[in-house]
Amino acid sequence: MVASTHWLASATGMSVLERGGNAADAAVAAGFVLQVVEPHLNGPGGDVPILLWDPREEKVSVVCGQGVAPAAATGDALSALGLDVVPGTGFLPNVVPGSFGAWLLLLERWGTWSVADVLAPAIRYADKGHPLLGRVSSALETVADMFRTHWPTSAATWLPGGAVPRAGSRFTNPALAATYRRVVDESEAAGGSREHRITAARDAWYRGFVAEAIGAYCQGTEVMDTSGTPHRGLMTADDLAAWNPTVEDPVTFDYHGHTVCKSGPWGQGPVFLQQLALLEGYDLTAMGPGSADWVHTVVEAGKLAFADREAWYGDPRFTDVPVAALLSPAYNQERAKLIGDTASLDLRPGAPDGRAPRLPHYPGAQDGAAAGTVGGAAAG
Repeated sequence: MVASTHWLASATGMSVLERGGNAADAAVAAGFVLQVVEPHLNGPGGDVPILLWDPREEKVSVVCGQGVAPAAATGDALSALGLDVVPGTGFLPNVVPGSFGAWLLLLERWGTWSVADVLAPAIRYADKGHPLLGRVSSALETVADMFRTHWPTSAATWLPGGAVPRAGSRFTNPALAATYRRVVDESEAAGGSREHRITAARDAWYRGFVAEAIGAYCQGTEVMDTSGTPHRGLMTADDLAAWNPTVEDPVTFDYHGHTVCKSGPWGQGPVFLQQLALLEGYDLTAMGPGSADWVHTVVEAGKLAFADREAWYGDPRFTDVPVAALLSPAYNQERAKLIGDTASLDLRPGAPDGRAPRLPHYPGAQDGAAAGTVGGAAAG
């Protein structure tokens, strides 16, 4: 079976299975189609965490498709621009686009098809068109003026003829189709084994024409962002060349006889595991799923877990993330005591191993981590 958030991606995955491809082949083909038909949710510049079960090794693995920030994206560099917060739009928050590399790593190690095979459906939908989702049309409506005024290259792609495309209209993305087609051409031109051609495609993206285009555009173009000032990007072709997707073991938590697997703290996967750890001492079945008490308890546990995400999560290569302590029974038993009869409106990160939490600076918001700690948690 194949399940996704768009019928065309699901149909693509099923067609792969029906033609002899395996689950990895189907997932990769469907993933690339989603980049075309759901551009408001993901795209070729995005990232992806992938969890998979390998029946041969009988183990779960995680493919990390989370790119890193550019080497030049330092606190000093942003301060020199007069910024104390990374803008939410524009070039400055860019990270290396990890999804392409991650999908190809999945294809290389667990799939059987070629790059040309898995990209063919995405190229067709980008080139020939697909019915535009209403949600995409609505999203484009909200940014249309910004595109026209400040992001003309985006307007050229997303506002054909200068107008917001209607829901249900046939929408094409010829620039993306041409990019993927060139990647396929360079992959096929490399010849050799399937794996060699996959490597050639990945090199075209991270060490070839795609990386060069991204680096040149970021370095040579100022784009308006939410700071109200246009800025060039910090991303270079070298940033893309230095990054590679990786395969790692999942972070796990055993909950009532089930082992739940998630990505590491470079994503927000452990948030769900923390919620399970906080809820382990509650009889949710007795509360009645969907009841007021059930919803209240689950939501309050979620708030505590997300508060820890804000204070502690990050890329473990650069940040000491106390994952074991965050999931430990003692820590979560103390944290669960903060779940009272009324909803909390405070951001209350905890203090695993007794370490004081540190929250990012949110303009206009009180730094809850400045408060004392109670029961292994920061008092709001």
